[in-house]
Amino acid sequence: MRAIDILKTPFWAAELASGAKSFADNPIIGSRRLNEKGLHVARMRLAERMSDWRRERLANLVSEDDRRQYAEQGYICRNDVLGPEELAGLRQEVEDNTFDAYDMRQGNAITRFVPLPPEILKDKPCLKRFVNGPLFQNTLRYVGSVNADPIVYLHIVMTEPTKGKVDPQTSFHSDTFQPTAKSWFFLYDVALEDGPFNYIAGSHRLTPERAAWEQEQSVQAADARNKLHARGSFRLAAEEAKQMGFSDPVAFNVPGNSLVVADTHGFHARGKSERPSVRVVIYGSLRRNPFLPLTGLDPFSLPGIKGRQAQIHMKELQLKARWRGVKGSHRYAGKISITEPSPF
Repeated sequence: MRAIDILKTPFWAAELASGAKSFADNPIIGSRRLNEKGLHVARMRLAERMSDWRRERLANLVSEDDRRQYAEQGYICRNDVLGPEELAGLRQEVEDNTFDAYDMRQGNAITRFVPLPPEILKDKPCLKRFVNGPLFQNTLRYVGSVNADPIVYLHIVMTEPTKGKVDPQTSFHSDTFQPTAKSWFFLYDVALEDGPFNYIAGSHRLTPERAAWEQEQSVQAADARNKLHARGSFRLAAEEAKQMGFSDPVAFNVPGNSLVVADTHGFHARGKSERPSVRVVIYGSLRRNPFLPLTGLDPFSLPGIKGRQAQIHMKELQLKARWRGVKGSHRYAGKISITEPSPF
């Protein structure tokens, strides 16, 4: 063992009590010997139990029907979320303005991220009401099992199926070992041909079959050829999910004005688009340390920080890229309209 590795060992050990998930970057998390003894699955079980415990204390945030749907399926889906006038106003605010945008290319897809800090929302009342409103906020917090400020973007996916390599997000995967929440409010209709979000219902739970599969993956994950798999976002074929006893994926080819909030610890994928497509959503994500019993005490809810996670995250990525002398994954595309073609 190198001297630097000895110095890093306490840090690697401390990460076991956090949301750290990379088998490739942390030799303790990725240890074949420890995972043969059940380290990875033990972390999953504890994270699930703690999440269930916290979520019970947040039951008042959503309706009984929403709680039942999440428990059974792993997601909450709502149609006809906004009234006609409010929806029209929100769409107009999104369409008629330019925003600071950051583009990420993955295969044949460009994903555009537009942070929505308070200064952007202040003159966009419909967008502000939705982003800060109880439905968007509370469903994210319930599914994420923490009463905290989520990271929020305008999120645009532009796909050209005949250009570039396959989008890696079209492979079924779990984001991480712990329950986590992502939400999409679809401003416009999503057709089946456009490659909608797909989710394997019930796969958010650690069944005996999934635990056995996770155990098998964890033993060899550190050396996996797929970098995303090696970093803890396990990939699988839909047939493997069936072997675990899960049903066929649900495709969310939903009408505009629909909200989907999913536990992306469950297996999910971006559908393969059969034609050039553009998908515009308001996106939220919420994930915190899975082992803490507290539902609150969120530092990102403090004055001056609240609502700025997306902005801070993008600035952090830009600084890291400059420091390393690389282009980075999320490149600044300029102040542009949301569906303007990417310069990259």
